[in-house]
Amino acid sequence: MDSYKSKMKQPEKAPWYYLLLLILAGESVFILPFVLQRVFRPTVLKVFELDNVSLGLCFSVYGFVALVSYVLGGPLADKYQPRKLIAIALWMTAMGGLVFATFPNYITLQVLYGFWGFTTIFLFWSPMIKATRVWGGINSQGRAFGFLDGGRGLVGALFGTLGVVVFSYFMTTDLEVASLEESRFAFRYVILTSAGIVAVVGILVWLFMKLPADQEKEIVIDRITASQIKEVLRLPSVQLLMVIILCAYVGYKITDIFSLYAQDVMLLNEVASAEVGTVLLFARPAVGVLIGIVADRSRPSLFLFIGFVMAFIGSLIFALGVVENVSYAMFIFSIMIVALGVYAIRSLYFAVMQSGRIPLVLTGTAVGIISLIGYTPDIFAGPAMGYLLDASPGLKGHQHVFWMLAVFSFVGGLAAFRYLQLYGKRFYGNS
Repeated sequence: MDSYKSKMKQPEKAPWYYLLLLILAGESVFILPFVLQRVFRPTVLKVFELDNVSLGLCFSVYGFVALVSYVLGGPLADKYQPRKLIAIALWMTAMGGLVFATFPNYITLQVLYGFWGFTTIFLFWSPMIKATRVWGGINSQGRAFGFLDGGRGLVGALFGTLGVVVFSYFMTTDLEVASLEESRFAFRYVILTSAGIVAVVGILVWLFMKLPADQEKEIVIDRITASQIKEVLRLPSVQLLMVIILCAYVGYKITDIFSLYAQDVMLLNEVASAEVGTVLLFARPAVGVLIGIVADRSRPSLFLFIGFVMAFIGSLIFALGVVENVSYAMFIFSIMIVALGVYAIRSLYFAVMQSGRIPLVLTGTAVGIISLIGYTPDIFAGPAMGYLLDASPGLKGHQHVFWMLAVFSFVGGLAAFRYLQLYGKRFYGNS
């Protein structure tokens, strides 16, 4: 990897508003394909006339396109400036929202999810991770990624809250008797409002997320060679992160069903179920910021392992059927145990790239390779959850989903423990 030794010098830390724009962009781009479904899952199933398996298959289409996009988009992030790629991704994603608001037929909906798989991954994902490493510098990787994921959680929570407010305002009929057209009328405004905000964030990124010219040159490489890709593939840190992120992402995907759990098991209505999803989103910024600050003062890889332990404990609570006929407060408390583990892991799994000796200038390529395996739950998690939920309606189906989470949390914990063994010591050198 001698050909890029001259570019291994870490650039100076980018300004604070650089990270703020990354946070805004980092969650805005996923609002339409994911966050609205997480907060409004029962409503989405109704207005698009889908069951859980059908919605899961839409996520699978997204996942298949994303799988290719991770690999091809990684080197792109090492060749071009993150600002331009991120802004274009936001604008294209917002355009997809205009189609989404027409409540298209199922085939068109699948094509739309494939389109979003391209815009949110090929043009966006690796540039976002690389730009975050740039902001974090050598000693603040935990803080950078903790703030990124925590901030994204706050943005998602605010979008969720805004969505609930908009939906409630335009839903003039009692939810229990609202017709399909009345629900669609209200939800259309939620989609269009979200798409408009995503487009505006793209404009802000294009105009303001800039680095000095000399810094921009330090974080790109003119040409990616096959030998460099092979060198990245051979890094133990890259191999372990594939497993860690795969297991962590299963946990994150399973948080999508909490609003449905609120309706199916806790017997709450559509708005109350959406509010549960929004409450969960507000836990993410708190966990992200806190874990980022604490991890930088210790070892990010240690807290990555602890996160898997927490996710495993939380999944067992739900898998064993403990959360049934309990108070609302106990239900929220149980959710928070899972959230603490899942969101801690999400905040840190890219923060450990620095200690894992992954070169900054090849961050995009490394992220693309890692994500090829790490984000395969985009393909299988949705249909798997949908099958488990539809095959055993009610509490039993949800228990099966949380057993799945327990298994992946255990495997992820083993991989995180090995990463801790290999790279647990603090590392301050240039990567």
